[in-house]
Amino acid sequence: MSDSGARNPASSAHAGDVDVAPTLPLRLIAGPRFAVLRLILGAVMISFSAVFVKLATIAPTSSAFYRCAIGAILLAACFWGRGRELWARGRGMWMLTLAALFFALDLVAWHRSIVYVGPGLATLLANFQAFVLALAGVLVFGQPMRWWTMFAIPLAFVGLGMIIGFDWRGLGEQDQRGIVYGLLTALFYSGYLLSLRRARFVAQTRTPAGDLTLVSIGSALLLVAFARVEGASLAVSTVTDASLMLAYGVTGQVLGGVLISSALAFVSAARVGLILLLQPTLSYVWDIWFFHHPMTPVQVTGAVLALIAIYIGSR
Repeated sequence: MSDSGARNPASSAHAGDVDVAPTLPLRLIAGPRFAVLRLILGAVMISFSAVFVKLATIAPTSSAFYRCAIGAILLAACFWGRGRELWARGRGMWMLTLAALFFALDLVAWHRSIVYVGPGLATLLANFQAFVLALAGVLVFGQPMRWWTMFAIPLAFVGLGMIIGFDWRGLGEQDQRGIVYGLLTALFYSGYLLSLRRARFVAQTRTPAGDLTLVSIGSALLLVAFARVEGASLAVSTVTDASLMLAYGVTGQVLGGVLISSALAFVSAARVGLILLLQPTLSYVWDIWFFHHPMTPVQVTGAVLALIAIYIGSR
């Protein structure tokens, strides 16, 4: 995310990736003039990702596989259609392999969180990756802890407590699992972003789009293995599920990411972070609209506080 991804693409290592955009039907809104529009459209597209997962009747790992597989096919077709070499060599391949593993784990955890607690809360929890990355900056890279980060992290968990309640033992087993999977999503997605960024740093001759394509292929293969281990079938038995997975792969893994990443160079970081909050916000809207998820005024306030904290943390 996902997000996916999907969930905060502004922080991903393939930000600024525009080399596949000309091969897609996006030329009418290309260029700096329509950058904000592309950001909004991309965030809206990605916000539907959790809805597709929730509506599908296939296993969470299977839907994760189809997202990566469809995305890999479309992205690879863009490369081969333009006569470019896709298969990368040399330094950074181990980091790309690690990125593929983290991305596969990210989708497995996120999809389970969606099933247990719904698209809204699952996507909100996934966006806690902003705090994981901030802490990684302090603990791993020796960056100073900013005061706004120290303020944002507890604010986010206060908001989360207002949504789910402050009594962990009082939650049902399904809610507990969904929250744990959501937080694991944030952890795995952070590992994906850091691995992908490292791969780009040590091998700058490759393109960001090429790295994303290779990660999609690697994640799809890993998800096949995960599905076999857990006994999940990859068969899609209905036209509805097939349509949902196609829409998920196209919008979540390809179009949404291309729209967002092609706009990042032309929009200020503050505005990017604000616009991309549309994704978790709309995920909550879709959760209420499509699945009639009840929200009390206290829970709505908690969601707003958590979103504000995510925005501060992502800065």
